[in-house]
Amino acid sequence: MTTVMYALAILCILGGLFFFATATIGLLRFPDFFSRLHATGKGDTLAVFLSLIGLALYEGISLTGLKIVFIAVFMFLAQPTATHAISRAGIKSGLQYWKKKGDAQ
Repeated sequence: MTTVMYALAILCILGGLFFFATATIGLLRFPDFFSRLHATGKGDTLAVFLSLIGLALYEGISLTGLKIVFIAVFMFLAQPTATHAISRAGIKSGLQYWKKKGDAQ
């Protein structure tokens, strides 16, 4: 493995850790179900994708690296779909959107 590939793998994994951390902060700080779901849906999707791509780069060109890339692509497609389904379930169950005090509607 070359030094450039190793550095790129480390950068991708660190980027994934950063997005996991920001999604977790959003989960803890946002006021309602839908904004929390938005933070975790966006952040976790990118975090998993970057982390898995970093692991695939670290593994190199091999069958294991190819499998990791396939998992990354599948997760990149499946996580937004799951987030959308969960938000629709929240809407259908009657969860209310968060409103700032003093806002009309």
